[in-house]
Amino acid sequence: MQLVVGRIGRAHGIKGEVTVEVRTDEPELRLGPGAVLATDPPAAGPLTIESGRVHSSRLLLRFEGVRDRNAAEALRNTLLIAEVDPEELPEDPDEYYDHQLMDLDVVLADGTEIGRITEISHLPSQDLFIVERPDGSEVMIPFVEEIVTEIDLADQKAVIDPPPGLIDDSQAEIVSSREEES
Repeated sequence: MQLVVGRIGRAHGIKGEVTVEVRTDEPELRLGPGAVLATDPPAAGPLTIESGRVHSSRLLLRFEGVRDRNAAEALRNTLLIAEVDPEELPEDPDEYYDHQLMDLDVVLADGTEIGRITEISHLPSQDLFIVERPDGSEVMIPFVEEIVTEIDLADQKAVIDPPPGLIDDSQAEIVSSREEES
């Protein structure tokens, strides 16, 4: 199974280093020296990590064969992909790989069906579940503890407690009309 573990950003300096947007909770395992990563687009790789360091809270990597700024800049926006055993689980029981969350049913605490996770979007501030509703529309659910209250892999569901207006605009209208009455 393939797992996106990072995205190459801009070149750093003139000796071939690049900034990396980390997309794994285990960077020391996935992005260490000697790791060989597939890439998307595939023409960029595979890439072997020669060295890595943290500078100003950013991960900087150097890949074998990438020796100057131009070669580093040519890799910009390339996704770094690690091969992972599908049975492998993250060390922390509250962490999940994307493939574990894909296709989970999303329900409210009372069992009301919201939809199915079709995509996970990794943003700098938080991750989002892209959920396809039964009517074909999509809703974005922030993957934060306050909203996603339970992930049940055995029952293949994610239980959510959304704030008013996140799932249904009519909820937001009801809340705002109550606030106006107060």
